[in-house]
Amino acid sequence: MSGVEEFLAEARTSLNRVTPHEADELRRSGGLVIDIRPHANRAAEGEIPGSVPVERIHLEWRLDPNGEHRLPGFTARSRVVVVCNEGYASSLAARDLQRVGLPLATDLIGGFRAWAAAGLPVHPGGRPAVP
Repeated sequence: MSGVEEFLAEARTSLNRVTPHEADELRRSGGLVIDIRPHANRAAEGEIPGSVPVERIHLEWRLDPNGEHRLPGFTARSRVVVVCNEGYASSLAARDLQRVGLPLATDLIGGFRAWAAAGLPVHPGGRPAVP
């Protein structure tokens, strides 16, 4: 196993990762879906309805439940599902969100591409990320 594979496996030990259909249930029941994919990917492939695009570089500041730069409408007990292209970067990001105070943060197995392949709703993409 390579160093990055070990790093990823360690990050996933604290996550209760979700399938596309489980993520859809969480989304429809009020969970927060955070899309960390770059703008170019969102524009080309689309977005999960109701997701919030937050570039990875801003993620911890926008999702620190006690931070002054946090997004409105969530608490430390909110369910947060992080989405990337294929479910790798999102695992690392979700682990980092747990470290800043979101113990229920997790990620989408297979990422956005698994969501789309499962036939779940996709909206045209291209919205700018939350600064």
